[in-house]
Amino acid sequence: MFGVFSSLLVLFPRDSSTLDPMECMDTAEEQRVHSPPSSLVPRIHVILAHKLQHLNPLLPACLNEEESKTFVSNFMSELSPVRAELLGFLTHALLGDSLAAEYLILHLISTVYARRDVLPLGKFTVNLSGCPRNSIFTEHIYRIIQQLVPASYRLQMTIENMNHSRFIPRKDYTANRLVSGILQLASNTSLVIDETQLEQGQLDTKGVHNVKALGNLITWQKVDYDFSYHQMEFPCNINVLITSEGRSLLPSDCQVQLQPQIIPPNMEEYMNSLLTAVLPSVLNKFRIYLSLLRLLDYSISDEVTKAVEEDFVEMRKNDPESITADDLHRTLLVARFLSLSAGQTTLSRERWLRAKQLEALRKARLQQQKCVNGNEL
Repeated sequence: MFGVFSSLLVLFPRDSSTLDPMECMDTAEEQRVHSPPSSLVPRIHVILAHKLQHLNPLLPACLNEEESKTFVSNFMSELSPVRAELLGFLTHALLGDSLAAEYLILHLISTVYARRDVLPLGKFTVNLSGCPRNSIFTEHIYRIIQQLVPASYRLQMTIENMNHSRFIPRKDYTANRLVSGILQLASNTSLVIDETQLEQGQLDTKGVHNVKALGNLITWQKVDYDFSYHQMEFPCNINVLITSEGRSLLPSDCQVQLQPQIIPPNMEEYMNSLLTAVLPSVLNKFRIYLSLLRLLDYSISDEVTKAVEEDFVEMRKNDPESITADDLHRTLLVARFLSLSAGQTTLSRERWLRAKQLEALRKARLQQQKCVNGNEL
């Protein structure tokens, strides 16, 4: 974008004969809203603008140009060690849990790639359960994600926040403007919802509406703007990670039970040392890796599609209760992002089997947790 940044606002007097009659009908409040002091709202006068493919300044703006193709090709050639290093880094961040780190990588490269009717395809909301309650753990997990992605936001899910915060934008007819809400986020923002701080309490009407708004964002990838007399749907593409002690109250595409392998004596010191130990050059590689893989095209050949269908039928035949249509859809999603995480733009038999293995390990953990505490999953 090319434009002129202005921190000064000069209002020139105008002849009343040239004024639009509709402008004269503006209320004083509306005039204050539309012409705030430049000290509060600096102006950017746009001369030329074009929509970017991504928000990451470390990547070329347009990946279709010849120089950009060389950049992509060079980076893809060293993808495997970058993935291995990122997996190790996230494993340490998740207290030695490599399975949770695998799913976190898949989550971070997920994106809505298409919409079929109202169903967004490609969303992969992960509920990381088993997180320490009222701990600095989730705060530091967010800090790490914040260092890896171009845009992020942390939402602390407390009774007070749910009852008093504005989640969806609302039209103010008095000032004739749209009042922003928390869920009015830029496309491809990583939203981390911290449910570990949720305590017992009563949700009021506004709180119930806010929970519903979060559910709509997660399930349908949309935000319903409130225009008082009606609601208007705006599609979005937000990566949602939910950290919770037990199973989240919110819907998710995948629940991963955290199993810490190490318990640091000083969590604050441990988490801080992780970020300080990573070289800036390595951190930049992680950032390029996560952004680039979201932009790759992906497909499944007819041959592999047929093999997956036969595999699904065989699993249903052996144990009809072991896998449902939802399980198949989730496993295909895992296989998709697993392939992309390795730089492969098509599904192979090897990646399909690895996806099934990851899902089996994840489900086994949930079943084990259910046996331990007797809670419904």
